[in-house]
Amino acid sequence: WFSGDDVYMSNENERQEYVLNENGIIFVGNARYIEARGWYYGQFQDLLNICLTMLDLSLYYRQDPAMDVSRRGDPKYVGRVISSMINGNDNDNGVLLGKWQGSFHSHENPSRWDGSVVILKKWRQDNYRPVQYGQCWVFAGVMCTVLRCLGIPTRLVSNFNSAHDVDRNLSIDKYYDSSGRSLNIGKDSTWDYHVWNESWFIRPDLGRSYNGWQVLDATPQEQSRG
Repeated sequence: WFSGDDVYMSNENERQEYVLNENGIIFVGNARYIEARGWYYGQFQDLLNICLTMLDLSLYYRQDPAMDVSRRGDPKYVGRVISSMINGNDNDNGVLLGKWQGSFHSHENPSRWDGSVVILKKWRQDNYRPVQYGQCWVFAGVMCTVLRCLGIPTRLVSNFNSAHDVDRNLSIDKYYDSSGRSLNIGKDSTWDYHVWNESWFIRPDLGRSYNGWQVLDATPQEQSRG
């Protein structure tokens, strides 16, 4: 609400939706069958200490506590730390372990979750061991809760037919022989479905034209900068 804050959002309707609303819808499925699934964010349900502990458990804090704490007023930095801590694939006591294949019988099937509060409280009860299991919409739902709890306006984005451009030439390349048969050469692909987050804050490092919604993705994928 404070106009001088990096996360200031001037539109009251947007503040009600992206800061205060504890309930939402996540769109899942595929382009031919899109399902609207209810999700309980519950960012005001006694979660603040869990979210602050998440910051203290991060590799960023463990490597340089003074630097980490000094940057916690920067939503760019906090967003990167939280996006790392939502998944437990970095051996950093992250909240959720991802799984996309095989059986889920020994733990929770990702499709069974319908809110963030039970996941975050289970993470704390299990002494901050990753909760099993999550997939993209679960990672995004939990990250939305944590960032809203910390005061950063956040929303979810669902996309169907997502390009995965491995060689960075801004195209999805497919190869065929002279007979029209597909060749298994390129590594580019198209994901049928993915969910990530956007958070609202200014970008003094890039210029005013970049202020507004910023993309964050907590789903563990490929290494970025090592």
